[in-house]
Amino acid sequence: MDLSAAGLKEQPFPTHGKPLTLVSYASRQAALEMLRDTCKHVSGLSLLQGPSLSGKTTLIQCFAESVPEECSLAVIDGKGLNTTQLLASVLRQFGYDLEISSANELLGLVRVFALQQAASHEAPLLVIENAHELNPSALRTLCELAELRVRTGSAVKMVLVSNRALRTFMTAKAMSPIASRVVHDFHLRPMNRAETKAYLHSKLRAAGSAYPEFVFPDVICVDIWRASGGWPGIVDRVALLALARSQNLPVSLGAIEHPSLPTGTWDETVRADFEPDKLIPAAPPRLIVTNNGSIMSDVSMLKKRLLLGRSAHNDITINSRFISRHHALLVRHGSTTFLMDLNSSNGTFVNSVRVSNHVLAHDDVITIGHHKIKFHDPCATPGDVNTAEYDETTIMKTLQDMRNLLARENTALLPTASEDLPTIQT
Repeated sequence: MDLSAAGLKEQPFPTHGKPLTLVSYASRQAALEMLRDTCKHVSGLSLLQGPSLSGKTTLIQCFAESVPEECSLAVIDGKGLNTTQLLASVLRQFGYDLEISSANELLGLVRVFALQQAASHEAPLLVIENAHELNPSALRTLCELAELRVRTGSAVKMVLVSNRALRTFMTAKAMSPIASRVVHDFHLRPMNRAETKAYLHSKLRAAGSAYPEFVFPDVICVDIWRASGGWPGIVDRVALLALARSQNLPVSLGAIEHPSLPTGTWDETVRADFEPDKLIPAAPPRLIVTNNGSIMSDVSMLKKRLLLGRSAHNDITINSRFISRHHALLVRHGSTTFLMDLNSSNGTFVNSVRVSNHVLAHDDVITIGHHKIKFHDPCATPGDVNTAEYDETTIMKTLQDMRNLLARENTALLPTASEDLPTIQT
């Protein structure tokens, strides 16, 4: 099919180069947070693993673009590199015009640069793709760099990237300088069904489609998810081929190819009909309650709903005259957390904007009264869900539960019946 026939101005699923748009999903969000934490950690060294076409390269490009210019970052493809090639590549990315070729001289220059940067500003970060394919001499050099330290911590921070699990690789005695510093052993996970649909429609929209739901209806999105296993690189290829094969819109099921799928790099056994959102239990969201900068409580959302307010009957009780007895309600539905204001006197705010209903995103700040509640959930579904549908299915049930709770609370405040109380005479 010609792209213009689908209302597209350009290819929405390019298999090379920079994507038209970066679509967020739970595993990518968690990976980006891991990379940021590695940069902040005093001895930051992390492993990033995922099979081919799991989105590692796009993720690293996205992260590299977010790093401030004053921070020294080198992204190296380690495939087949020996010591000299590795060090020369690192120095070139750090801005050196090399006139030396001796491995010892190059190593000395990298050491001096790293120590100076770490002591005066911030330790440089090396991201080594295909780390498992480095020449053994280059691995020994990485171990030497891993042992460099300044008073504030390690002089070189590293992220080792691979399309296979590095755990066994790290058990070799020679790798102990690196293994002893690992702060994150991170494995990319595939997108779930809802994330794949959002991914497909976002890319179609970025390429010019005004009606991506018509090009790829729900049934097609589900079949692409099953065909790709939710791995973004395979989603792109399956979707690209489906568009090319289709003569008419919407795309038909017959246009979707089902390739063989990679398994993840983690240790779990992946079923043929897996559903990533069921296989991979995410950590529950956290609610960090603060007042005037002091942390009052840090609560994990272990239940489907969580009630906030002044009354002792709430799941999170905040004793403040500026907060209503039952102020707000959080409802958990899959990877989505929905916030509802319960007609409170002083209102509920998210990121300084007053809301009545709101789908929470990672690091949103809820304000009730003079208290702030930070919502921490890297796996939160972005706030583009259909809130009308969500209202009808989940919220009405929850509000009925709320009415029952309030009725029980009000009943508990009444005096206990006694045989000594007078009765009404008829």
